[in-house]
Amino acid sequence: MNNTTVINGAPVQPPRSIWGYWLAMLVLTLGLAGLAITGEADRLAPGIPFIDLLSYKLTGYANVLLGAATLLYLAHLWFTQPAVGKWATGLATAGMIGLLVALLTRWFETHQVLEEGHVPISNLYEVTIFFTALTTLIYLILESLSRNRHPGAFVLPIVMAGIAFELWLVSRGQAGPQNLVPALKSYWMHAHVLANFIGYGAFAVACGGGVMYLVRQRAEARGNSDGMVMRVVPGLGECDNLMYRSIAIGFITFTIATILGAAWAYDAWGGYWSWDPKETWSLIVWITYAVYLHLRFVKGWAGSRMAWWAILGFGVTLFCFIGVNMFLSGLHSYGQLS
Repeated sequence: MNNTTVINGAPVQPPRSIWGYWLAMLVLTLGLAGLAITGEADRLAPGIPFIDLLSYKLTGYANVLLGAATLLYLAHLWFTQPAVGKWATGLATAGMIGLLVALLTRWFETHQVLEEGHVPISNLYEVTIFFTALTTLIYLILESLSRNRHPGAFVLPIVMAGIAFELWLVSRGQAGPQNLVPALKSYWMHAHVLANFIGYGAFAVACGGGVMYLVRQRAEARGNSDGMVMRVVPGLGECDNLMYRSIAIGFITFTIATILGAAWAYDAWGGYWSWDPKETWSLIVWITYAVYLHLRFVKGWAGSRMAWWAILGFGVTLFCFIGVNMFLSGLHSYGQLS
């Protein structure tokens, strides 16, 4: 049986030892975090300014790497030499690792500069970093499975938008570590947020796949077989597969996050569901992607309708992630809960 994949007319051998590679990346991330924490151990004290924290500096360096990766992914659409794509992937991987190291370092720092330390996924600044890191990670895993780097030009700009929002939070003084309200001091919260943001990141990748699908479809409709889009953007089947894989991952993890959130709510407030604005919009997000899967598998919908669904669904997700925190009052107040 021939397992060779053909991408843009060129045969590509299936990836080997992908999970071994990502296990090595995990070990590298933990090792770098250990070095960073060791370097911070002797210089931290209560009340140290936020801008003097190593995690803040590491986040800045990682953001620069992701910005450079985004530019290279975009350049890879024009300059299709393998070296450009490899550098884009390498810088994106380094930036993603940098963000995760920064979050692990911040975890240690909160125990030194606050009355009580906490996992750094407890305010809007921290979860925005977490979102950009997980979106990049999920994309890179899917890239390593497909052996096609061109989708990065459509996914990494979403990461850059997250970085821009993160910098806006810094300018508003919303980025410093904070003592937690009692409701946040729960292991249910840690598991809930982790699963939630894996879902958000996967939905972001699906949105990039939807944009890519529409761009390719429009190019095919024009009949310009020699155009750049036809040469570098994956075929409609690959774009659709990227959307489906991402939404399937996101839907499963988001469902788990919703269940964990209900358990957390019961532990914190004595009820599983209170129709808080965040809970309501989380349900809307869940229904949005449940309908996508229903229409795909039961009704047989495909094509541009599903691409638009992935894009608009991510718009609903963004409002749940950011809009509810900023514009609607409830148990999930701005800067505290995500």
